[in-house]
Parts: sequence; C-alpha cells; structure tokens
Amino acid sequence: MMLDTGSPSFTEFLGSYAPHLLPWNREVPAVPVGDQIPHATTIVAATFEGGVVMAGDRRATSGNMISQRDIEKVFRTDEYSCVGIAGTASMGIELARLYCVELEHYEKRELRELSAEGKANRLATMIRGNLPMAMQGLAVVPIFAAYDLDQGAGRIFSFDVGGGPYEQRQYASIGSGSIFARGALKKLYRDGASAEDTVLVCLQSLYDAADDDSATGGPDVSRKIYPVVAVIDDEGFRRLSDEEVEAHVRSLLEGRLRAPDGPHAPLR
Repeated sequence: MMLDTGSPSFTEFLGSYAPHLLPWNREVPAVPVGDQIPHATTIVAATFEGGVVMAGDRRATSGNMISQRDIEKVFRTDEYSCVGIAGTASMGIELARLYCVELEHYEKRELRELSAEGKANRLATMIRGNLPMAMQGLAVVPIFAAYDLDQGAGRIFSFDVGGGPYEQRQYASIGSGSIFARGALKKLYRDGASAEDTVLVCLQSLYDAADDDSATGGPDVSRKIYPVVAVIDDEGFRRLSDEEVEAHVRSLLEGRLRAPDGPHAPLR
C-alpha cells in the first residue's frame, strides 16, 4: 500500500515510498565526473508588458566537444510557468520532469495552484536536495519564469546550487555564456516592450553569447536548428514554432550582416 506522507509534495511522497528513485539519492560518484558528461548552457529570460519570455540555445558540450546540437533546455512546467536548465544536462532534464510532476501533484492534492513564489520555493528545495551531487560536479542551475496571476505580470527567479531562489528584475541569464548574454540584455532591454520585441532581444542576447562562448550554440540555419523560445502571459504558456523562430532569426542575421556586433540601442 502506498504511503501517505500527509504532504502535498510529490518529492516527499517519493522519498518515503521509493527514495532510490530521487535523482539526488543515487550513489555519489567516487571522483568528479562533471567534464565527462554533457552540459547544457545558456538560458535567458526577460519580462515584457504583461508577461515573460524565456529562450535557450540548443548546444550541449562534453569538455571541448559538442555532444548534441539540438538539445532542449526550456520546459513547460505548468500552464503559467516554465524552467530552463544549465549544468549537467541529464540531471537537469530529470529535475525539470520531476518538477512538472511536483506541481501537478500539488494542484491535484490541494485543488489549487501554487503562487509564483510557492513554485520558485518548491524548485529551490529540489535543487538543495541535489547539493551532494553538485559537489561532485553534477550541478544543475535552473532559471524559472512564471506569469503571476495575482500581479498580472511576468516574474523571473534564478538559483544557485544551494537552492535560492533569487527574484530577478527585468531580465536574467544563466550558463557559461550568461555574462555575454546579460551584457546584450542590459544593452537592449526596455520597459514596456511588446512580446515580439522581447523575443528578439532574447535571441540577440543568445547570439552574442554564442559569439564569445564556445559552449553556446548559435542558430544553425543549414540544419534548421533554432533556439527554443517560450512566451508566458495571461493566456498561458506558448512555445514558438520553429517557423516563428526562424523568421526572427533571419531578421537577426540580416541585421548582423550590416552590423556584426549587433544593435547598439534599444530595439524599436
């Protein structure tokens, strides 16, 4: 018979019934193995008037080798939120999937949805549980974005390997190319921008990250591999189709032919 922990947390239930299935309860490697398995990099997020955009590149690397060109790092977690992963790719994907179940389990158990802060805190607890693995090089550092139904606005939360969370205003980036992406976001972001303009800002920042960080992949036009882009507003989560992203990417590339370093003023 399944155990009832009395808690709406699925991870607590799983920890009581089958703790070996939790990713952070597996045997810790005897030696650091972080450089030997694929890592995911760079994710950006930015708010706009009435919502939030998240975008992630598609490259995974093992040391100096490209291990996958079309990995997905941005995941829908419920109707009004998503998470992007950086760090150990396999652990990050597993954590994102488990987090989706965590939110769904809570909603079914309590018959209500967690607040944006509640969702961020739940994710922080799960990240904290992975700390022993992180100390061995198997770190997962996600970024969380949600549409806050109470505030009618998009919100962004970042984390460290110990949990967090830390709410970020306007924009945020994570991963090996984050310093370059953040520089582009700082240059291009503006209050009151439309969702479409904010999508283009995020794509520009990923392009700048790929320009200076070898672990970040730029748009691959020949293979038709483009960043994953998601928009969340009062209508819920929506992932842009490849055709939509391609149109934005081609516009970006045309501009880069004239100005290789990209625009120098807020997009209009």
